[in-house]
Amino acid sequence: MAERTLTLSIGPQHPGAGHFRLIVVLDGDIVVDVKPDPGYVHRGAEKMAEYRTYIQNIPHLERPVIIDSSGILFPYVLASEELLDLPPPPRAQYIRIIMAELNRIISHLYWLGIYGVFVGHTTMFLWPVGDRELFIDLAQMIAGARVTFAFFVPGGVRNDIPDDFPDKAIKVCNYYEKRLKEYEKIFFYNPLVLKRTQGVGILKREDAIELGATGPNLRGSGVKSDVRKDEPYSSYDDIDFEIPVYKDGDCWSRCMVRLGELYQSMNIIKQAIKKMPSGPVKNAKRGVLKGIEGEAFARTESARGTMAYYIISDGKPYPYRLKLSVPSFRCLSLMKHLLVNQHVADIPAIYWGLDYWPVEADK
Repeated sequence: MAERTLTLSIGPQHPGAGHFRLIVVLDGDIVVDVKPDPGYVHRGAEKMAEYRTYIQNIPHLERPVIIDSSGILFPYVLASEELLDLPPPPRAQYIRIIMAELNRIISHLYWLGIYGVFVGHTTMFLWPVGDRELFIDLAQMIAGARVTFAFFVPGGVRNDIPDDFPDKAIKVCNYYEKRLKEYEKIFFYNPLVLKRTQGVGILKREDAIELGATGPNLRGSGVKSDVRKDEPYSSYDDIDFEIPVYKDGDCWSRCMVRLGELYQSMNIIKQAIKKMPSGPVKNAKRGVLKGIEGEAFARTESARGTMAYYIISDGKPYPYRLKLSVPSFRCLSLMKHLLVNQHVADIPAIYWGLDYWPVEADK
């Protein structure tokens, strides 16, 4: 058997692998074994957080997921607020929802652009990258930056939204809801895309649960689970939205879940704008913030799934211990499960269909 196999290294230099390597063993063009090989971007984020104050950790902890910086900060500020006794004002909770959903759209459109290239559909790189700028512009209006925003802070958000933001945001969402119909025709229901994704990389419901899948990868296997609904935080329980779920568990199902989430995120943004009360956006304290002695846990639904923090405080201005649980780490077990017995040409569709973010997993 060994004489028939070929070991192939995919990455970490591959532009689609994102500083990550797959060691693939092939028999002809069939994958007989695969070993995910992370470890090229380790940042030591958790240990470094012990030497930074609760405020200094905000820009620091964005770095593992720069494409969804609000998603990775959301549970951090929730856990920190519990230790610092800094509940956010009602208006800040709605602004957080708006920013988190903008970031979810920005992240999903990045994924969609790369996925288009991976399955040989370069138009579906150009369209999402262009339309994504509209939502980055909205995020810039709020936070003043275009990549990482450092916008969520313990006790609320850094600043209020501009007066002209609501009208512009609703206008962009109304435009893009119509635009997504064109995406469906040219990409999601394109015969070539269906051929590359339907019935490929099937993750059964029971396997998704056993392997710890989360987010769109879990919902693409028929499990209706979303922290925003299961354990509502901020003011998500005041927002009416659906959880897209597909039962087939293949690459196409995972794509369709993210398509549905684009629609739902815009729906959430428009509702949050209308329901957002007036008032302050920050509960501020003077002096150095010190946590009470104790521990706190918080989890939220980021673009890739469940994001959680466990923080221990010993009463000092910085965490005694900080543990970050990220959804991309769970993709490592899914890769081996899904890639074995697949054709080598299906590796890109399966790999990027999981929306794995190497820096997030190797935090």
